[in-house]
Amino acid sequence: MRPVECATCGNQVLCEKFSTAHTSVQWTADAAVVCAEFRDRVAEGGTAARIRTCRALRTSIDRAVADGSLEVGPLEAADV
Repeated sequence: MRPVECATCGNQVLCEKFSTAHTSVQWTADAAVVCAEFRDRVAEGGTAARIRTCRALRTSIDRAVADGSLEVGPLEAADV
């Protein structure tokens, strides 16, 4: 997993991409506290555990793939 920093809030997550459609994200901090989008959605009554991601983080991950700092690689048997 590679660190990816959100360009909006600065939160850093660990991320892996096994294909263009499959992204694995491991949060390293409490998303409802660090991420403004999570915080707003929780304040509206949502549950942080049920929020899949935020748009700003998705954009930052896509940018990391585009600039080569996050590679898209095959899923290895050891990763399962």
